Amino acid sequence: MSDSPSSSSSGTAVATPKKKRAARTSARPKQPPPYHVILLDDDDHTFEYVIEMLGVLFAHPEEKAYDMADEVNRQGRVIVLTTHQEKAELKRDQIHAYGADERVATCKGSMSATIEPAE
Repeated sequence: MSDSPSSSSSGTAVATPKKKRAARTSARPKQPPPYHVILLDDDDHTFEYVIEMLGVLFAHPEEKAYDMADEVNRQGRVIVLTTHQEKAELKRDQIHAYGADERVATCKGSMSATIEPAE
């Protein structure tokens, strides 16, 4: 449609109305609240197990995984990922399903993990 006047059948110029544009909003979709995936310490898993698991499940490089293994050993817990709730739940469940540490004869299963809202 043109903004210029057009002719009517009688030959008289008639102005055509401009179309109104929808107002653009700069609002972005609301991001879901972040959650931490927290690995909990125990005495049934080796550093090697923790480093391997963090590499496989989270793609953490060996050095970062080692630092996290050290922190969980010293502090009793370490945040291994911060993400939206659904993915945090999935990653927690993957930790629980990873299996026992074959390096420790008395190890009965996977490590424990939890999720909590990030502040």
